[in-house]
Amino acid sequence: MKQSWNDRLFRAREVMDTAQSIVIGGGAGLSNAAGLVYDGPRFTGNFSDFIDRYDMKDMYSATFYPFETEEGRWAYWARHIGINRYDPPAAELYKKLKQLVKGKLHFVLTTNVDHQFHKAGFPEEAVFAVQGDYGFLQCAKGCHETLYDNEQLISEMRAATTYCKIPFSLIPRCPVCGGRMDINIRKGNYFVEDVKWRQAAGRHTAFVQMAREKRMVLLELGVGFNTPGIIRYPFEQLAYACPDATIIRINRDYPEGARENKNRTIAFEEDMTEVIHELLSQ
Repeated sequence: MKQSWNDRLFRAREVMDTAQSIVIGGGAGLSNAAGLVYDGPRFTGNFSDFIDRYDMKDMYSATFYPFETEEGRWAYWARHIGINRYDPPAAELYKKLKQLVKGKLHFVLTTNVDHQFHKAGFPEEAVFAVQGDYGFLQCAKGCHETLYDNEQLISEMRAATTYCKIPFSLIPRCPVCGGRMDINIRKGNYFVEDVKWRQAAGRHTAFVQMAREKRMVLLELGVGFNTPGIIRYPFEQLAYACPDATIIRINRDYPEGARENKNRTIAFEEDMTEVIHELLSQ
């Protein structure tokens, strides 16, 4: 029998209060709940020209569009990155999440590439963005592992976009092989895992090893089944292996977890903003 809202809140507050370590797993549903949605008015209001020209349906599917020219591809990506990475300030939901774990040992594992955890004040050394970051470019073929900050270039591209294209002169080229550049996000076979990525992976592994010996909360936020092997399944495995671990899962569409962890999972399908607000209201 499903526990009531009040019973689940009471139990979640209790395990958060007594937690000695917290591993946060942030998925796409977290940014969606924070208002950074990829469809609806936020899409149609910002991409009307691309919609008219290419019949795009939403920002997610648009990232797979087979553009015929680099000028068109970068015009889309520049606007997409600007709207999702550079324009938004720290979302209130992310700031509340930071407040929720204040004073606790915590580490963030996220598949989100919008830099919101950093903007909200989570220290860089406590965040592992597994899938990359919209703010960096890499060689499209991964010929070397250096990443390049793209803020200035993205700004120039956005300002120069006309008829859904940028000038040829702004198309970035790899400084080593002379080939195409791409966004440093995991969407193909050549995603670059640079030194900082590997260091963050190491810090995450070390934190989890430490946390296994303590009362641990696995706070899973908006993680579905697009890439479940990064957060969702490892959290289930940790909960199963660690008797003092509890999963708090906030997920509108997929709140239920493994049968084996039923007694150690507190699941919320309610609005994430409301749940986090209530967890703070003690």
